[in-house]
Amino acid sequence: MAINIAIDGPAGAGKSTIAKGLAKRLGFVYVDTGAMYRTLALYFVENGIALDDEAAIEAALPAVSVRIAYQDGTQHIFLNDRDVSGEIRREEIGNAASATSGYPEVRKKLLALQRDLAAESDCIMDGRDIGSFVLPDAQVKIYLTASVATRAKRRFDELAEKGESPKLSEIEADITKRDEQDMNRAVSPLVQAEDAVYLDTSAMDIPEVMAEIERIARDKGVL
Repeated sequence: MAINIAIDGPAGAGKSTIAKGLAKRLGFVYVDTGAMYRTLALYFVENGIALDDEAAIEAALPAVSVRIAYQDGTQHIFLNDRDVSGEIRREEIGNAASATSGYPEVRKKLLALQRDLAAESDCIMDGRDIGSFVLPDAQVKIYLTASVATRAKRRFDELAEKGESPKLSEIEADITKRDEQDMNRAVSPLVQAEDAVYLDTSAMDIPEVMAEIERIARDKGVL
């Protein structure tokens, strides 16, 4: 049976960075579910589909293909066979993904792909509802979070390193808005699974967080 580690938490908590690094260390497959939702959102944005028009979003889904492939151990994601791994990281697309990821048909389209990946390989999967819904039987579940101020500052630094000129106040406002959307959506809201370990990383660096999750997994007898 494949080993599954589920990492959930709000926007900007560092889920992807931690999951990716830990998967590499353990030799697991890393599955970034947020990238899948961002890929669908990129399609909606590029095709001028209103993000609040659920009927139009649903009608567009049959024309969209999302595929994950691993090249040199790195996850690449494809939108209709076009590698969009870099494009989906724009802040605009992240916000669009948050606005559309609650639609039932959007989630249904990606659920089978996510579960198939988890069944095939030892994996670490991160998102908003992995432990609570996508992989309810995951052997290890982590709810990773940090204060809004900490998450905003991390995102600010990340964008600044890329040569962008972000505004910290706008990033904080975006994160607060996305938290509200993710926690209050009708379908699979962001929630800490009952058997998930709560881990606040506000005062922790990346190696410390990775080491703590690995310790949790070993204590559970998974590793």
